[in-house]
Amino acid sequence: MTSAGRPSEPRPFAVARNPVIRGETAGEGTPLVLCHGLTATRRSVLHGSRRLERGGFETIAYDARGHGESDPAPAGEGYVYPELVGDLEAVVEEQAGAGPVFLAGHSMGAHTALSYALRHPERVAGLIAIGPTYTGDAGPPTYWDGLAEALEQGGIDGFVAYIDREQETISPWRDSVLRFTRERMERHRDLGAIVLALRQLPRSRPFGELTELESLAVPTLVVASHDEADPGHPYAVAEEYARRLPAARLVSEGAPRETGRAGRP
Repeated sequence: MTSAGRPSEPRPFAVARNPVIRGETAGEGTPLVLCHGLTATRRSVLHGSRRLERGGFETIAYDARGHGESDPAPAGEGYVYPELVGDLEAVVEEQAGAGPVFLAGHSMGAHTALSYALRHPERVAGLIAIGPTYTGDAGPPTYWDGLAEALEQGGIDGFVAYIDREQETISPWRDSVLRFTRERMERHRDLGAIVLALRQLPRSRPFGELTELESLAVPTLVVASHDEADPGHPYAVAEEYARRLPAARLVSEGAPRETGRAGRP
C-alpha cells in the first residue's frame, strides 16, 4: 500500500518455467492467488476491483498457460488440469512465500485451486470458489468443440457469435456478456493456444468424484450466480460444492430462481 493508503501499482512478474507464466502482484499483506477461467485472463477474476488490496491482501494474478500474456504449452504438453495445477504450484512457490496462502478462482480457476488444495492442504489458509461446474466427470465436449471450431474458423467474431447463439443468456445481461467476451478474447496473444485449450481442458478432470471435497477442511467461500445471468455456471452445482466442503459458506446476489445446465469449466 502507498503511504496515502491507496493500492500500489501492479508489479509484473514472470515465472521462468516452460511455459513461462506471466502475471502481476499488487498490494501488501497476506498473499491471495487469483486463478481465472477458460478463455479468460488474470483481469477476469476481480474485474479491476482493488478492495482486497485495501483490505490487507497482496493479490497475485497470473495468466494460465496459453492465455493472456503467458506462453503456450510446450511440445509434449497441453491444457489439462494436472498441468494447470503444476503452473499454480510454481506461481505459489515463487510469488507467495513459504506461509499459507489464500486462493480464489473462477470456473476453471476454481477447479484448479481446489485441486491444488487437495494436494497441498497445509499450504492453503482459505479458498474462494466462484462458479464451479465440475460434477465428477469431464462431461460431453460438444459445446467446447463447437466453440473451438468457431474461434478457429471465425476468429473473435466467430467466437462471440457462438456464445450469443449457444449460451442462452437472457436480457438484460446479454449485451454485457457479449461485450465482456469480446474484450477478454482481445487480450490473448495466441488464439491458437486457446483453441487447443478449448478442445483439451473439458476432457480433463481436476479431481475424481465430488466426495473428495468432503476431506478438504479448508475454510471456503463458494460464490454462486443466478442462472438467468450465467447459465454456464449453474447455481445448483455451487450449492453442491458448499454442501460437500466441510468448512464452506455459500454466497450469491440473492436466492436462485431456476437451475441451469452444467458443463462450463
